[in-house]
Amino acid sequence: MSHVYRVLYAHKGNHFNCHETEMINYFTEDIEFAIKDKRFINKWLRQVAANSQRVIGDLNYIFASDSYILDINKQYLGHDYYTDIITFDNSIDYSLINGRNKICGDIYISIDTVRANGLEYGEGFDRELHRVIVHGLLHLLGYDDTNEVLLAQMRQQENIALSLWSDLLLEKR
Repeated sequence: MSHVYRVLYAHKGNHFNCHETEMINYFTEDIEFAIKDKRFINKWLRQVAANSQRVIGDLNYIFASDSYILDINKQYLGHDYYTDIITFDNSIDYSLINGRNKICGDIYISIDTVRANGLEYGEGFDRELHRVIVHGLLHLLGYDDTNEVLLAQMRQQENIALSLWSDLLLEKR
C-alpha cells in the first residue's frame, strides 16, 4: 500500500503485504458510500489487468469526499486543487520472483467529484464511477494523462474497458 493509506489503514490495526495477496479492497474515508457489485467489478478489473498481461496484487480503492482528496493532494503531491482521483503505485516487478507481474496500489476516488462529473458530462453516476475506477487501474498499468496525446490514449483504454464491462454484463444475464 502507499505510504498514505498504509498510515491511515494501520491506525485501524490492519496491514497488507502486496506480494503475499491478490485482493481488491474497498474502503471509505470521510463519507457514507457503499460500492455496488464488488465481485463483478473485481472480475472486470482482473480482466482489464490480464488483457495487459498483469495480475492484480493488493489493490485498494478508497472512496472519499472532495475535502479528503484535497488534503491528500496537498500533503503528498503538493497540489492545491480538487481532483476526482489520486493513484499511488506500489507495484513491484515480480516476474523474476514468480513469473507474474503484479500491480499494487492505492486509488483514492472523490465521490463528490465523480457525482458532479457524471452530471456535467451526461454520463450518470455509475458510468462515471466505473470510468474513474478503471482510470486508476490504467495508471497502474502504465498509462498516463499528462499531455493531450497520452490523455487520448488513456481515454481510448477507458472506452475499451467500459466496453468490456458492457460485454461482461451481457454474459451475466
